[in-house]
Amino acid sequence: MLQIQKFDKTFNRDTMNSVHALNQVDLTIEASSFVVVVGTNGSGKSTLLNAIAGTFLPDTGSIELANTNITRWPEHRRARFIGRVFQDPFKGTAPGMTIAENLALASGRGRRRGLKQALNRSALGVFKGRLASLNMGLEDRLNNPIGSLSGGQRQAITLLMATWLKTDLLLLDEHTAALDPRAADQIIRLTTDIVSQKKLTTMMVTHSMNQAVSQGDRLIMMHKGEIMHDLSGAEKSRLRPDDLLTRFDEIRRSEQLDSSAAQLLEANYV
Repeated sequence: MLQIQKFDKTFNRDTMNSVHALNQVDLTIEASSFVVVVGTNGSGKSTLLNAIAGTFLPDTGSIELANTNITRWPEHRRARFIGRVFQDPFKGTAPGMTIAENLALASGRGRRRGLKQALNRSALGVFKGRLASLNMGLEDRLNNPIGSLSGGQRQAITLLMATWLKTDLLLLDEHTAALDPRAADQIIRLTTDIVSQKKLTTMMVTHSMNQAVSQGDRLIMMHKGEIMHDLSGAEKSRLRPDDLLTRFDEIRRSEQLDSSAAQLLEANYV
């Protein structure tokens, strides 16, 4: 379970570039839930994932993961319990190392390191088996550098690495946005399979309305650092892309009305 309470973050405070990125965010995510996060640019959706990952510390508020307070933990310490896949397919792996070497790093994450051989026959057999499950023919390319793969292939391996060991939380930050439509569909199918099979607690940020309505069991819509809508159950399952666009338009219209009202009040008091 993930619990976020009163999380508040302002960047560049007391300057002309001050940005109130997260505004007293409260959020509880049950174990094995798959939550999709949507919002306009600057809404705070990726900032929320960064906050959970430990990229920065809050001004106020707290984060608990699996009943452990991780609010002040540095990013590298949280990485033992949080798997993450970024938008850029070339993040999350070492491009100059081979597929096998990258998988060896993933399989040892969070474990005590020794001087034993990482690429022994047993390990290579396990790597081939896991790669075969991707159905991309990569099991026969263990000695190929990661950097020589296509974006879709690399993102598939990154997803495999992030979930190699069962994590308390999987963060997916627009992990298909940089891929062509065919590769994106392939990665989404792979994501669905892995999350379902391993019963992973997952948060996925996306700009795709189709992904937002078809993936996960809960949807959160953010705007200006706040959660505006939180939909689950039958309400989530009935959603269509047009419904989300309508909700976005309602938020924009409300914001415009609030701005107009503020201008009228200001004019009346001048």
